[in-house]
Amino acid sequence: MARRRRAPKRTIAPDYKYHSVLASKFINDLMNDGKKTIAEGILYKAIDLITERTGTDGIEVFNKAINNVKPMVEVRPRRVGGATYQVPVEVRADRRISLAIKWVIKAVRNRGEYTTEERLCNELISASRKEGVAYKKKEDTHRMAEANKAFAHFGW
Repeated sequence: MARRRRAPKRTIAPDYKYHSVLASKFINDLMNDGKKTIAEGILYKAIDLITERTGTDGIEVFNKAINNVKPMVEVRPRRVGGATYQVPVEVRADRRISLAIKWVIKAVRNRGEYTTEERLCNELISASRKEGVAYKKKEDTHRMAEANKAFAHFGW
């Protein structure tokens, strides 16, 4: 833990095609080995595929999918008197976005389609319809927090 001062929050520049900070964060998380142009190409092709398949604006479907996957509460382990309790806590706004992005990318990497663009397209479409693996992860997190609501008074 830092002793002097809190580290300054870094600002992320919006992406050049859609001027969206959320898309830029998604590209940065999707990137492997510093190959940002490949990650950009994957996201942009997936958004074009979404536009082609659904007939609506692809970036709107992308934003809706990320908003649907964002968790409101999560459980954190809290040790009290020799026992460890799963205490439900509200998720900070920046962590909500990062968790949603990580869950979508993990779901994309575990899908079975041939190309990553197709996988990402299908996962974003299903997440925007409140279906899919990433949305199920959010529902499981909320269900776990609801089940452990009795230990909420330990969260201080």
